Amino acid sequence: MQVKEFDSENYDVIVVGAGHAGSEAALSAARMGQKTLLVTINLDMVAFMPCNPSLGGPAKGIVVREIDALGGEMGHNIDKTYIQMRMLNTGKGPAVRALRAQADKNMYHRMMKEVLEEEPNLTLRQGIVDKLIVEDGVCKGVVTATGARYHAKAVVLTAGTSSRGKIIIGELTYSSGPNNSIPSIKLSENLEENGFKLTRFKTGTPPRVNRDTIDFSKTEEQPGDKEPNHFSFDTPDSQYLKDQLSCWMTYTNSTTHQIIRENLDRAPMFSGVIKGVGPRYCPSIEDKIVRFADKPRHQIFLEPEGKDTEEYYVGDFSTSMPEEVQLKMVHSVAGLENAKLMRPGYAIEYDVIEPWQLKLNMETKVVKNLFTAGQMNGTSGYEEAAGQGIMAGINAALRAEGKEPFILHRDEAYIGVMIDDLVTKGTNEPYRLLTSRAEYRLILRHDNADLRLTDKGHDLGLISDERYDKFNKKREAIKKELQRLNRKMITPKMAEPFMQSHNLKSLKDGILADHLLRRPEVHYEDIISMIGDPEEGPVDRRVKEQVEIGIKYAGYIKKEQMKIERLKKMESKKIPDRIDYTKVPSLATEAVQKLSKINPETIAQASRISGVNPADIGILSVYIEQGRIAKIS
Repeated sequence: MQVKEFDSENYDVIVVGAGHAGSEAALSAARMGQKTLLVTINLDMVAFMPCNPSLGGPAKGIVVREIDALGGEMGHNIDKTYIQMRMLNTGKGPAVRALRAQADKNMYHRMMKEVLEEEPNLTLRQGIVDKLIVEDGVCKGVVTATGARYHAKAVVLTAGTSSRGKIIIGELTYSSGPNNSIPSIKLSENLEENGFKLTRFKTGTPPRVNRDTIDFSKTEEQPGDKEPNHFSFDTPDSQYLKDQLSCWMTYTNSTTHQIIRENLDRAPMFSGVIKGVGPRYCPSIEDKIVRFADKPRHQIFLEPEGKDTEEYYVGDFSTSMPEEVQLKMVHSVAGLENAKLMRPGYAIEYDVIEPWQLKLNMETKVVKNLFTAGQMNGTSGYEEAAGQGIMAGINAALRAEGKEPFILHRDEAYIGVMIDDLVTKGTNEPYRLLTSRAEYRLILRHDNADLRLTDKGHDLGLISDERYDKFNKKREAIKKELQRLNRKMITPKMAEPFMQSHNLKSLKDGILADHLLRRPEVHYEDIISMIGDPEEGPVDRRVKEQVEIGIKYAGYIKKEQMKIERLKKMESKKIPDRIDYTKVPSLATEAVQKLSKINPETIAQASRISGVNPADIGILSVYIEQGRIAKIS
């Protein structure tokens, strides 16, 4: 039966999907003053965590900090709802340190929904979007399954794994979104009708078990940190949670591996049932056993899903094995011999828009005024989704106002690295942010995200004047303390107690405080013990952190900044839109194909495309400088 369409309200921005990408997109657009509609399949799954109930970790934790520095909500929300907080890689350099929080899953969803509901410029509505309203290549709104037509100046799609989602557990397959939610079927079909190229990816989740049936005496405790840390730069240390829940670690064993090997013929990963490409950096347990056959065991983390639930997440044990096999696998693990399964693990296949069809501002090249974000762009992880979401929401709001786009470059944020990777290189598997993907990771640290991005967030109207004033005071305090240490001379007598207590050779002459701090065995507090606090009193611990890192790594940071300056010269060389690369003399055939497909915006972006070599870049640069540009008609 044909559903009758009818015109409903008009908006400035419409966001489809209220996961982590959609929540950030809708909030940023609304907070920038745009009348925004957020329409989602199920209001009970706003900002839901269908997989691991945690945020952060290497690179990902830095993204959460970047979202916060821009004025997003994820950092605030996890700071209100975490049950454990840990700083990872504390024994390593600052470039790879990262914060990780275990979330109370249900509370995280409820608190984010409350924030969305209370946002004045935002309307939250349940519904299934079936198609886009596209006229002359421009997106002008959406149509829901009930026939409601909502019009807008810009639309953001964040459909996630609901896009033609299919859940797989052993031989059982059925159409579904994550956590047995309703899938979005017709929207994918409509995207194909509008000229988008889609592909299929796969992700998975592990079983959940009942806490009261776990023997924790056979596992290793993983407690939270005692020292306060937060994802939002706005959260005071006084709010740090002291009564945290522990996670626990155990291992697979030869019995677990044998059970998996004996049932590989029933594993959808190997039987041909699963067609989508899975995440290389987060493989299923059956995939691990096959790929790493020489390893006698694999780590498993038992993680609470919240304060008011018995469910424990069996981390690093993702599987799509039949349920009875999953039971045997779980019961073979130390501490889980009598564990009761509350939910089986499953794999989910879903549609992905091939991300080279996007511009750096998250707008699609195929349909104007249409932006996409999150897992439907080929990423994995809540943090990657939210990072794209805030960027798509910002740019949708700017488009609605007729303003220039907002783009973060690779030297400015991990968010910029991720978007550039997706747009320039595409991805043939679920994309995961890693510190190794960033060329300038000593500059893109978790501790300085506010120094990198708060000015931008304030300019966009997403950082309040009150918060901006606090930030400027911190920045000024860092500057003053750096200047003080740069001028303050430490005499051999002042340093002698420290040198003796650390069995170090005494100083022969005086030394500037910042020069002494560069030594690996010396820390900021040691310097203060010699020269005392500033006249205005002790500085904040976050100021101390910036001062010490800034001085200790000054040489390395300077080298990275020099590389960035060279990159900026290439970024400033714009490539004319819709250039006909077949008309550029002497370009290699592969370069012509790749450049035509990606349609890069700058020479720097073109240089990062796989298959485009330095000789091609040189030829293209000369061609553009000559000004005889052939355009695609």
